[in-house]
Amino acid sequence: MSYKELKFDEKSVFLVTGGAGFIGSNLVEALLRMGYEVRCLDNLSTGKQSNVDLFIDNPKYTFIKGDIRDLDSCMEACKGVDYVMNEAAWGSVPRSIEMPLFYEEVNIRGTLNMMEAARQNKVKKFVYASSSSVYGDHPVLPKTEGQEGNLLSPYALTKRVDEEYGKLYYKLYGLDTYGLRYFNVFGRRQDPDGAYAAVIPKFIKQLMNDETPTINGDGKQSRDFTYIENVIEANLKACLAPHEAAGEAYNVAYGGREYLVDIYYELTKALGKDIEPNYGPDRAGDIKHSNADISKAKRLLNYNPDYSFERGIKEAIDWYKNNL
Repeated sequence: MSYKELKFDEKSVFLVTGGAGFIGSNLVEALLRMGYEVRCLDNLSTGKQSNVDLFIDNPKYTFIKGDIRDLDSCMEACKGVDYVMNEAAWGSVPRSIEMPLFYEEVNIRGTLNMMEAARQNKVKKFVYASSSSVYGDHPVLPKTEGQEGNLLSPYALTKRVDEEYGKLYYKLYGLDTYGLRYFNVFGRRQDPDGAYAAVIPKFIKQLMNDETPTINGDGKQSRDFTYIENVIEANLKACLAPHEAAGEAYNVAYGGREYLVDIYYELTKALGKDIEPNYGPDRAGDIKHSNADISKAKRLLNYNPDYSFERGIKEAIDWYKNNL
């Protein structure tokens, strides 16, 4: 079943933190299109006002400028809310290595503030963003929940801690928490700019501008690239998941595996460019290979992703052609 066919009580109120970001704004858009009331909490530190400007005239949309590091803002945002989707966080493994204290403050304390606000406001479901980085240096593929290795970055540590708090809030307080371990999400509105930009939008923009992209490492690293529509589905289905499935973390991916150098040449072909890449050093804290076992999410969340990498990359390229 497509997420567009899912049914909640028509009076349901959703809160999306980090709702002006890439994933958050897509969640806000999907929920508004389904006819539900949506609040967006964002301090616009990494999110963009332009991502949510298109919702301003929707009477069911409310923007709250606030920071998850401030408990009072979290408490106020959660009043009368049924479902929280906590996307607010700072991403990027390399940047977290440079800024460990800041990542602790935002990604751990901020998420804890949101869980506490959700608990005190009797929110039905608390769905939060985790990451495939929690698998660390565990070499076995595919990545399976319960088989995690040594963590390789402060970012990965923050997400692991969030998951532990998610378990505790379920066991101690009965808050239904669902951690979603995202695997290399891509798609519309993902930022192509900046030193820490994700690789797919960055390559697309550089190639469209006839610039020469740099591939970190030898290009033979592999990733389970996951289109944004699959992530929206996972979030909404987690909101409808049974109480028994709460307190757990779930892989959210398509279950495929793409090599970076192959993606690069696929993009050059799709964009009609004949540009050879540069090769740079490996990125600190990166894992070499990533591929998800999504059977747990399929079984307990009814997650059934529609979008293969091939289908998603076509839509993504079309979006960037029309919006860059």
